[in-house]
Amino acid sequence: MNLELFIAKRLITGKEHKISISAPIIKIAIAAIAIGIVMMLIAIATGVGLKHKIREKVAAFNGHIQISNYDNNNSDVSVAPVSLQQDFYPEFTDVEGISHVQAVATKGGIIRTEDTFEGILAKGVGNDYNWDIFREFLVDGRLPDYAHKLNDEVLISKMMSNRLQLGVGDSFFSFFLKNGDASKVPNNRRFKIVGIYDSGFEEFDGSYIFVDIRHIQRMNKWATDEIGNFEVFVDDFDQMEDKSNEIYGKTLSSLDTQNIKSKYFRIFEWIGLFDFNIALIIGIMIIVGGINMITALLVLILERTQMIGVLKALGSENWSIRKVFLYNAAYLIGIGLLWGNALGLGIIFLQNKYRWFKFPNPEEYYIEYIPVHIDVGTVVLLNLGVMLLCLLMLLLPSYIITRISPVKAIKFE
Repeated sequence: MNLELFIAKRLITGKEHKISISAPIIKIAIAAIAIGIVMMLIAIATGVGLKHKIREKVAAFNGHIQISNYDNNNSDVSVAPVSLQQDFYPEFTDVEGISHVQAVATKGGIIRTEDTFEGILAKGVGNDYNWDIFREFLVDGRLPDYAHKLNDEVLISKMMSNRLQLGVGDSFFSFFLKNGDASKVPNNRRFKIVGIYDSGFEEFDGSYIFVDIRHIQRMNKWATDEIGNFEVFVDDFDQMEDKSNEIYGKTLSSLDTQNIKSKYFRIFEWIGLFDFNIALIIGIMIIVGGINMITALLVLILERTQMIGVLKALGSENWSIRKVFLYNAAYLIGIGLLWGNALGLGIIFLQNKYRWFKFPNPEEYYIEYIPVHIDVGTVVLLNLGVMLLCLLMLLLPSYIITRISPVKAIKFE
């Protein structure tokens, strides 16, 4: 083993007189590994980051799971009220992994100004509403305060603000049908804009405004303990469907549950394709890096054919000689991984902090900048996987050492 390590050191430090021939090939192989790991890290970080951001935005407007009455209403407008007096509200203690439960109600209406009008979906929320995600969306003004007495504060989107030519501090009149009956005089409400948000999700920004839930209760002639539905947030998004089934079994038979994956299945089918794209990029980069390392290994073997012959003549076994070259290859792969991780993680850190890179068409991705997200476990597994797969790919070309004859190798020029 000492002889193998000594030879490996000689190969690594490049003290052989013919090292200049293989030096460019080795540098190219190291660069290929480095560039490959950079591409893989960026692919994972951007793919996972985009998935997380889209999921967060959909959940911000709907929660992860919705609990409502059984009815034939397929719209987002609340029709049949749900009693607020439930065992799972305000804390869902019967199911683990539930972070928050909030009561909401929605009602369709129209905003009317002197110059134009706009259809809206007024979402009534109360003092239990989780505004954490909307703090990131807020672009002007502040979030409304519904913790005390009934007020006329509302939060509208930047898209709607531009269409209606309204800003923070402006007031407007809105009209809502009475129980969906167009023959009756509509309810008229005057609201004041205190904040403007921009989620980048046109499907939601184009219709949602946030109002005090007590306005909707009064317009629908509901009691103070009646709401449209409950929105439930889970700790782990990947367990959302299991938790949805568990919640369904823990609630009354008159209540139904629906998670956002089933409600917005087209969006989640689309972001599910990101996993395939990430796997494809990783596979291509590993193949490219492996081929370059195979080339470098074959060049090293070719340059040291005489040395291999001498070692065989001295009694070294084929596997011992192969291990020398595999040690050297592992060292070169390690250098490539070191430089690739430094560059790739640096780019990810800078993008996460400064958001330099943006989508040319943000409306298609529901976000203006390219989000990134990666964890330590993923980085470690990726590096170990690349190292292992590249070494496995090198086992076959290293087999050529067993075909070298000591007599012919010593005479090799």
